[in-house]
Order: sequence, then structure tokens, then C-alpha cells
Amino acid sequence: MNEVITKRYETWLAEVTDAELAADLAAMKGKEDLIEDAFFRELEFGTGGMRGVLGAGTNRMNIYTVARAAQGLANYVVANFAEKDRSIAISYDSRIHSFDFARISAAVFAANGVHAYIYQQLMPTPCLSFAVRALKCAAGVMVTASHNPSKYNGYKVYGSDGCQITTEAADIILGAIESVDTFRDVKKVTFEQGLEGGLIEWTPDWVYNDFVAAVHGQSMLTEADKVDKNVAIVYSPLNGTGLKPVTRTLSESGFTNITVVREQEKPDGHFPTCPYPNPEIREAMQLGMEYAERENADLLLATDPDCDRVGIAVRDEKGEYVLLTGNQTGLLLLDFVCSRRVATGRMPERPVAVKTIVSMDLATRIAEHYGVEMRDVLTGFKFIGEQIALLEKEGREDAYIFGFEESYGYLSGSYVRDKDAVDASFLICEMFAWYKSQGISLLDKLNAIYAEYGYCLNNTHSYAFDGAAGFEKMKGIMQSFRGEIKAFAGIPVLECLDYAKGLNGLPKSDVLKFRMEGNCSVVVRPSGTEPKLKAYISVSAPDREAAEKIEAAIAKDLEKYFA
Repeated sequence: MNEVITKRYETWLAEVTDAELAADLAAMKGKEDLIEDAFFRELEFGTGGMRGVLGAGTNRMNIYTVARAAQGLANYVVANFAEKDRSIAISYDSRIHSFDFARISAAVFAANGVHAYIYQQLMPTPCLSFAVRALKCAAGVMVTASHNPSKYNGYKVYGSDGCQITTEAADIILGAIESVDTFRDVKKVTFEQGLEGGLIEWTPDWVYNDFVAAVHGQSMLTEADKVDKNVAIVYSPLNGTGLKPVTRTLSESGFTNITVVREQEKPDGHFPTCPYPNPEIREAMQLGMEYAERENADLLLATDPDCDRVGIAVRDEKGEYVLLTGNQTGLLLLDFVCSRRVATGRMPERPVAVKTIVSMDLATRIAEHYGVEMRDVLTGFKFIGEQIALLEKEGREDAYIFGFEESYGYLSGSYVRDKDAVDASFLICEMFAWYKSQGISLLDKLNAIYAEYGYCLNNTHSYAFDGAAGFEKMKGIMQSFRGEIKAFAGIPVLECLDYAKGLNGLPKSDVLKFRMEGNCSVVVRPSGTEPKLKAYISVSAPDREAAEKIEAAIAKDLEKYFA
């Protein structure tokens, strides 16, 4: 090990008083690989905040790294906001130590004279975004690792607009964090002292109630629409935050035939029945599908732990349950929102929809059909939130009608500035019931969209690289893709778009998009939240069978770059 890593480890051995973390440090003694992985860097902080494995070390999520980040954020707020505007909203999910990290953050903020609003019970990410704007806060913090396995936790930071912080703000906050000595510079009071002194306050109930009302306001149905809402729904919050807001919103809207997956109903950061609580993967949805089969349900919904993503399954013509991809659900919702707005006279002037560059390009053709401008942004819902903010500055906030990303994130209104699985679950149920009342299934509708606009297949492939060595390998692989690549699977590359240069007015980002013949493309980028590289393959073809063959060939060719 180098001297820097050794010194960090020895400092933590001497300074840490928390029993759990002290035991972690003692267990590392003499094991250089464990020490190096825990201390080879400070936990990375960026526009998505920070996220990492729980445990002792500078590269871990623990009470010390969280308190240091909170102090840096407090310093940023004090330096950039007037005293009357210095407040931060806080929420947290069901993960291990989430409430502890939320309390520690509130206490650090209070010690710095910054007012902290904290939800008295765990709440979804969209509720945090809503609270920032409703309470006119300078910033917000969501303690969550979203859909990662239970060994992870994270710390997402939001700006005063309710959107995840910009690259510029992240750089300034990172500088503030880096100037904080973990064991010398963090100001502290107890959480109880903060409550008694009035600098820590439980978030008022009206904030949550107003959030639910705002979701209800996204309804695409009218009183004149004859829709049977007694559809049989199975819902799983995947042991996260979605149970209360999703079931409340649905039941208040008339969707009362809901069966909740019992094993995944209560908050539990260990996620005992879904070790990877991500609705993008079949394993996380499996128990819900078994419930749907047993209950003869029409529709399965599952939200991730911080309830900003939702996955669904519906029955096909054989009565078997089929999982829809994030792209497929996004296409269906976009078409539903557009068609219903037109039908009910609620389409605004110069309407705008937004998607990420890795999401299905077929969405652009749907938007054009309805006269909607489709804007493409970098991966990450914060960039969709930024587009809403730009429209707001133009006095055209109502022009925004829908945004989505392929990773199961959707938003139909501007009341929050991040993806919202409460809103998406509500819209999905309305959409399902609306089409069912006309004898149309969601799969029927999806096939009708393909028939009208052409078939398109998008698949995502992930490659994990753990530890310090993995981090370096990821950088090398991205560099290899910047070599001169002529083709994938024999399909010529027409051009390589390197977003690290800041293309099309977008912020600089370590993303490569290869445009290929036949409306095919490959996008490669590091995950912003996990030690992974992701490859997004998009294929246009006459039908599904042809598309799958082309996609499989491209995926096989890509393997050599990730070996």
C-alpha cells in the first residue's frame, strides 16, 4: 500500500469511536486489499451526490463521510444564500442507516445555523424534490442508494429548484467538502438539541398532502370518461418507501382492488426477498409475478426503494405475465398522455417532451405525430428537470407534458423535478383501465405503436468492475472505445459522438454514441451511481425476430471490449 492509504487507515483507527465502524477497522488489520479498497480514495461526489458500500473508510458510506458531506453542503449554503433562506429539506428511504444519516445531516446543518426540515417517516425521492420547492429551501438531501443492493447507501443533493444539483454546483460543493477535515472541522449538535432549538423541524404534514394532490392533478381522465377502475392490481414497494403514497394515491382515485406483496410490504433495508431491489430486473419482480398469477391480477406494479422508478407486468394473449421494459412503458405513457391531452383539449401551445439520449428514439416519432417537440438530454433525470426549469424561466412551465428515461423513470408534470414512481404508477393504472374499457390490452397498444411507427428494440448491458483495480479498468475500457472503430457486428459506424466534448449544447459527459447504418446505435458510458459500465444497443428492423438477431450480434461483438 502507498503511504497515503496507510496514513488514512491509521488516522481512522485512532479517531473513530463508533463501535460498529471500529470493529470494521480492526477486522481490516493486516489485510492490505481490504484497507486499500476502503481508503484508496474519498467517496466520489458529483451531480448524483455520492453513493457507496456501507462500512468504515473514506470510500465507504458511514456516519463520518456523511457528516463531512453535510458540513461541506452547509458551508456551500452559508456562503451562497442569505440567512433567511438557509434551509435544507431532508428525506430518507428504508436502507440500512438511512434514518441515522438523515439525523446526522440535520444535526450538522443545525450546528451551522442552517434550518433543517426532515420527514418524520421515510418518504420517496419525489417527495423530497417537492418539499424543497414547497418549503422554499436552498437545498435538499435524499438519503438513498435507489435500486442498489442492500450493502449500499447514498446521499443525493438537490438544488433550490428541486432538481438534482448541476455540474457547476456539484463542483463547488465538492470543493467545500474537500476542505473539511473529517475529524476536526465538522460542527455538531445532537439531533435533540436541534429540535429543541428550532433549527431542526419535522416536515409539516401539508407538504406530503399537497404532493399527493399534485399527483392527482396529473390525471388524464375526465368525469365524462366511462372507465372501470376495478382492475385487479398487485403492487410491491420492494420493502421501500412507496407503500403509503402509491396505495393512497391509487385508492383515492378509485383504484381500490389492490393486493400488496406481503413479503415486500414493510420497509426493510436488507431486502430479504429481492437482494437487488431494481424493477428493471426479473428477479426483483418475480415474487410480484407469482402473486399476480395467484390473484389472477390484471396488472403488476413494483417501485424501487426510494420510489422514483416503477416496473410493470401485464398478461399476454396466453394469460402469461410479461414484463415491459422502461422504454416500452415510456412509449405507451407518452402516446397516452399526448392522445388524451388532444382528446380533452389540454394540449398546451408548443408542447415539449424530454427523453435521455439512451432512451428509445421511436419516442421522437410519436412526439412529432402529435406536434410535440422532443428534446434529447444526457443520461440522468436531472437533465430532464433542468429542461423543465428552462421552460419555467421562459414562462412556459405548462408546455412540459412528459419526460422519461429507459431506466424506468417517468414524470408527467412540473410539480417535482425528478422522476416520480407515484405519478407513474397512477398514470399506468389510468392508462391500463382506459384501454381495457375499449377492449385493448397494453400489449395490443404497444403492437399498434410498432405497426404505425416501425419496430425498434433497445437493450441495456451492464458490466461490473469492483474495487480500485476495477475503477482503473473502467477508465481504460472507455479509452479503448475512443479508438477508431469502423463497425460493430459488421454494421458500419457512421459517426462517433463523444459527449466528453460537450456536444449539442449539452454539458460535458463521459458518454460515447456510435451511430450505425440502418438506424442502429450503441451508447457506452460509466454508470453515475454504480461501479459499472453500461452499453445501450438500439436496433431498428422490420420485426422483433430480425431486431433480436441483430442486437445479439452487436452485443456479442461488444464483449471483447469489456473482457
